[in-house]
Amino acid sequence: MKHRTHVALLAVLVSGAAWGQDVSVYSTTIAQMWKSDIPGFDKTATYTPATEFLGIDANKLGTDALSLHLYGWGRTDLKDQSAIGGKTAGDLTYGYLQYAFDRANAQVKAGRFTINQGVGNEMVDGVYAYTDLLDGWNVTAFAGKPVVYKNLGNVPQASISFQRDYTFGTRLGYRIKRMGEIGLSYLQDGSTPAMDLPIPETLDFTRRQLGADLSLAPCSFIDVTGRTVFDVSRRQQAEHSTRIAESDYRVGVKIMDGLRFNGSFTDRDFLYYYTGSTLPNLFDMNERGKFKAVGGNLTWTAVANLQLVADVRRTNRDEYGTATRAGLDARYNLAAQHVLAGVGYHKVNAFNVALVDSTTPSHSLSHSEARAWVMAERGAFSASLDAIRLHYSGASTNPNLIGKSIESQLVGSVGYQANEGLKVSADLSYADTPLYKKQAMGLVRIEYRFGFAAKGGK
Repeated sequence: MKHRTHVALLAVLVSGAAWGQDVSVYSTTIAQMWKSDIPGFDKTATYTPATEFLGIDANKLGTDALSLHLYGWGRTDLKDQSAIGGKTAGDLTYGYLQYAFDRANAQVKAGRFTINQGVGNEMVDGVYAYTDLLDGWNVTAFAGKPVVYKNLGNVPQASISFQRDYTFGTRLGYRIKRMGEIGLSYLQDGSTPAMDLPIPETLDFTRRQLGADLSLAPCSFIDVTGRTVFDVSRRQQAEHSTRIAESDYRVGVKIMDGLRFNGSFTDRDFLYYYTGSTLPNLFDMNERGKFKAVGGNLTWTAVANLQLVADVRRTNRDEYGTATRAGLDARYNLAAQHVLAGVGYHKVNAFNVALVDSTTPSHSLSHSEARAWVMAERGAFSASLDAIRLHYSGASTNPNLIGKSIESQLVGSVGYQANEGLKVSADLSYADTPLYKKQAMGLVRIEYRFGFAAKGGK
């Protein structure tokens, strides 16, 4: 991020604090340091990135209905460069003005904000509006220019910015009394598909999607949430594709007191699911094929302090194959002593990775995972310790393991709550891995919050 972005963010934060009569500022500073013993690499490099997260909520900007909300981050390397792209980086995550009306739960936003409802999971520079309607109906609408992250490489970056010239979307929802809500939504990202450009392009980053979502609790012991997203663009349909970009559902069932089941089902077609999106929380948007996952867990509170959780999840990806993860966790809670501890064991039966090698045609990613952890609080002090051990079954054939089947890591943390607005914590981890061999990493985190209000306020 260029220096002027830091200056602009700071100026907006300061001006927001000056205008607001009810201001909350929150800051998190993270300083890290690590060295790694990697065969074939410079062992003298020391990485010390420092990251600052800074946010502000300023209310009552001349009127009780108007507020300002900002959040951004910046990173700089105090010594050697630790990430691709330079020794500094950062971004304004969101920054918008909001006006809340005194009727119909209505509100309007303008600036940079995040949409996460219905079919939309977007970051937008634009405007947003929401209001309740009569008889349980509500409506949401937004429009603006999509925020494009530069995480696609140099080749398609100019193309995606050109194709995604604007975005808009809307959702119509209906609340069912004592049950929940259902909704229908539409999203359009980009005005002209790649095939209709003056000079047609091969990669199409535009989107037209229609979605249906629900969040229902038909009775006291069952709840269901989820959504289905359809691709309604004019792009050529891929072979064996149904134009369903995503189906993602969760169900929870209270079987009896102390016993609960949670299940999940996910089905995605990456061709339509990733198209046009550059959100950092998504994976490689150029990936194709399908992904399907089915899972569930059973939680039993055996006694007041002991909880047992059995879980299983089976995933399948067209390009790789099928993997199943299953295991058991035990959690023990001593509430009076402010101590929480647990142990767990999971087995992963993973697919085989094909290699272009006549001597080693494939290798397995199957492994077992054992974990133990403990957390404790005493007054203003807190501490935790987490130990993880992985045992791979294919060490002799997997080139990434370099013949080593065991990978282990130990992570310790201590914290001190100095007062209501200041907390300091430190993490130290030690790992023994096939790739990094011996690796030690340290992290210091400072969280600072303060606020002030006009005379007579809190």
